[in-house]
Amino acid sequence: MGAIAAGIAAGAAAIGAGVGDGMVISSTLNGMARQPELSGSLRGTMFIGVGLIEAMPIISIVIAFLVMNK
Repeated sequence: MGAIAAGIAAGAAAIGAGVGDGMVISSTLNGMARQPELSGSLRGTMFIGVGLIEAMPIISIVIAFLVMNK
């Protein structure tokens, strides 16, 4: 049962991260298209946001491994 829970947690985290990354990058590109002079600032902020979003599936994988070992 732990393996099923781990798989569901990892899959949901991956889907959530994919959707979140898509939304962040889409908004950044939209902002760059509207105000090209701010592209450097927007790009830096985007990388920070994507990094924070990608931390979620990594933490989820760690929790999934902990659940599987119990």
